[in-house]
Amino acid sequence: MLKTILSISGKPGLYKLVSQAKNMLVVESINAEKKRTPAYGHEKIISLADIAMYTDDAEVPLRDVLTSLKEKENGAVATIDVKKATAEELRAFMAEVLPDFDRERVYLTDIKKLISWYNILVSNGITDFKEEESTEKPSEAVAE
Repeated sequence: MLKTILSISGKPGLYKLVSQAKNMLVVESINAEKKRTPAYGHEKIISLADIAMYTDDAEVPLRDVLTSLKEKENGAVATIDVKKATAEELRAFMAEVLPDFDRERVYLTDIKKLISWYNILVSNGITDFKEEESTEKPSEAVAE
């Protein structure tokens, strides 16, 4: 599911990939209005499936961090207010979600973005963060 959810730099919120054109992507905002807009190649576009968070010994895929956050919050919107929370509160919250996150390489802006993305996804009914397994079987050529 996270492969089709995109973050576009310079644009607030998250977007769902609708279709691809020659020089652009057609994306739909993930909120109540579901507005479709073009996203061009010069914009920094990244799929949430390609994002990972630093830990002390490795990188953890974002889907695992979101799943851990979902378990902590029992599938509801995050209880912490990103705009009012202090730096210590944000780091403590992150330590509950991902205990061994790298405190030097994961910045407060990253934690705020993670929480806001989680809230956007959950409030719009997207709670399946697991990796999709391909159901396609490799086709076998049959010679006649």
